[in-house]
Amino acid sequence: MTRSIYITSIEGHAGKSTVALGMLDTLSHETERVGVFRPVARSGDEHDYVLEMLLAHDGVDLDYDECVGVSYDDVHADPEAALSEIVSRFKAVERQCDAVVILGSDYTDVGSPTELGFNARIAANLGAPVLLVLGGQQLDAPGSRTPDDMRQGFVVAKQELDSAHAQVLGIVVNRADPGTLDQIITAVEKESNRLPVWAIPEDRFLIAPSITSLMEAVDGVLIAGDATLLSRESLGVVVAAMSMENVLTRLIEGGVVIVPGDRSDVLLGVLMANAAETFPSVAAIILNGGFELLPQIALLIDGLDTTIPIIRTGLGTYDTARRITQTRGRLAADSQRKYDTALALFEQHVDADVLLRLLDVSRSDVVTPLMFEYDLLDRARSNPQHIVLPEGTDDRILRAASTLLRRGVAQLTILGDEVDIRARATELGLDISGAALLSPFDPQLRERFAEEYTRLRAHKGMHLEEARDTVTDVSYFGTMMVHLGLADGMVSGAAHTTAHTIRPGFEIIKTNPGVSVVSSVFLMCLEDRVLVYGDCAVNPDPNAEQLADIAISSANTAIQFQIDPRIAMLSYSTGASGAGADVDKVRAATALVRTRRPDLLVEGPIQYDAAVDAAVGKSKMPDSKVAGRATVFIFPDLNTGNNTYKAVQRSAGAVAIGPVLQGLRKPINDLSRGALVQDIVNTVAITAIQAQTLRAQTS
Repeated sequence: MTRSIYITSIEGHAGKSTVALGMLDTLSHETERVGVFRPVARSGDEHDYVLEMLLAHDGVDLDYDECVGVSYDDVHADPEAALSEIVSRFKAVERQCDAVVILGSDYTDVGSPTELGFNARIAANLGAPVLLVLGGQQLDAPGSRTPDDMRQGFVVAKQELDSAHAQVLGIVVNRADPGTLDQIITAVEKESNRLPVWAIPEDRFLIAPSITSLMEAVDGVLIAGDATLLSRESLGVVVAAMSMENVLTRLIEGGVVIVPGDRSDVLLGVLMANAAETFPSVAAIILNGGFELLPQIALLIDGLDTTIPIIRTGLGTYDTARRITQTRGRLAADSQRKYDTALALFEQHVDADVLLRLLDVSRSDVVTPLMFEYDLLDRARSNPQHIVLPEGTDDRILRAASTLLRRGVAQLTILGDEVDIRARATELGLDISGAALLSPFDPQLRERFAEEYTRLRAHKGMHLEEARDTVTDVSYFGTMMVHLGLADGMVSGAAHTTAHTIRPGFEIIKTNPGVSVVSSVFLMCLEDRVLVYGDCAVNPDPNAEQLADIAISSANTAIQFQIDPRIAMLSYSTGASGAGADVDKVRAATALVRTRRPDLLVEGPIQYDAAVDAAVGKSKMPDSKVAGRATVFIFPDLNTGNNTYKAVQRSAGAVAIGPVLQGLRKPINDLSRGALVQDIVNTVAITAIQAQTLRAQTS
């Protein structure tokens, strides 16, 4: 049975999109197929940006057109016919999904009856309970609404919903005054008849427009600066139509500065101030009036190598300022910081478990990649560990750090020059204020690490002077932090080779007792389950002893990530059907695993099809408890493992998480140099879970 929820409000600008995103994300972690539906959307060629954002969520696999009911024009022309069409189109979406998030209209005058009343009728006809969103900000003047304002607003909305026979599931007061959240909840609860009430505080960043939006609003063009910084949000406006000394006192962090196009002195002054550490970081400069830059000024700006976007518009000062101040921020899919902020606010202030219980949504037996990734973040968040990220000069690391901090996944230390890292994060519009920034040339730590490294490598002839140079390498510095307990784990490799990342681990951290080799696995997230592949990244041609170590380490890793280990020792032969050195190696390794860990289910040698396909497994090894049901796949060599994981990743559309290093005494993990931001986030979560396990074992 499909579970649906209808998200609507009593007015516009209440922040329904934040609540819808949070609800969609919550459902996607519990069910396999989640859908989105917009009963009434704008007509014309312009797509609904909120619907596009929701459809971009990893848990949704639907096209835009099939998720739209009717247009506002259709409702105006014939409300009854529009309602009938909405129901018909919704049913088509419902048939494809286990749960559907329905997002009500945006208050652009649907017509008679009132817009909330029409949304209530839709909800009743779709059989979807309503999650009512109340806006905590006044629309006609700046300022927050009082708790009593919110109580009265709910009374009015509830009457409208009741008259249309719509069932209210709960109430979310969004964009509420952060100082009166408890009072607001208490006031609304007095009228809610035991319905759950939550309050999400106002976050000014969520309503801040991007520089791209402002550039479009003023019909501007980018004439200088880094185009990738156009996604940064504007946190205020400064009209610099005054002398430079007065402009300097008015600059604000993240502000957009409007400069008359013929005032080159003010333009250069703002650029100088932006470059200085003693002044706020400006988000963009907009030159108004349509004037072309003088050639010598353009040449000077090129020489400054500035990244700040400089935009030219033909509008005058008044029209430029008016259009900018009237531009509202959007919770768009291309703003990762806004996306993370919205999800974090929902997670922190809305009890998702209560909502799921009210909707009667239970966890699916199927484990999708998205569900597995969420579980990683959730487990890491339950007991945050301290992870060091050595590559602070890489934008992907900074973006991942912003996400990790906002979602509360881990405590972070980022290595690099503090001024440079903060400046770049600010340029990118990222908030990494929760991270510790540390230079690998910190004199006290450098000396402490050098002395320890000299002691550890004395048998290799290491001298203190050489060690002082070695430990300033970010991989060595980060590894020493983990070794000495200044961090719980390290994630590196976005800008360095695998060897560069893990060599310090071999030298300093060393392997677990009884483990002869460090190895790796990939967590392969298929459509309905997660498998473990090892070793696909470290050991070129392991011998039988090493292969047995890899199998046992991989089984332990599987257990860490709540995968029941059934080990398939892969070969080109199954059982006793084949012979040869390669098969004999796998057979010997299997015997070693059984001797050392009799509690583990292991089969080998076995071919991949017999390990993964129940019918083939039953045919080739009818008495095996692993054949056809394997979850841990151990490849005989790196060539086979690396090619197989990539083939499955590309051909079957699997999400490959890893490589996850195993066998070291403390967790250190390597990233691909092509790693995406989400790959880094996942790897940090994995490292944190490994650190949690280590703490539990040693406590």
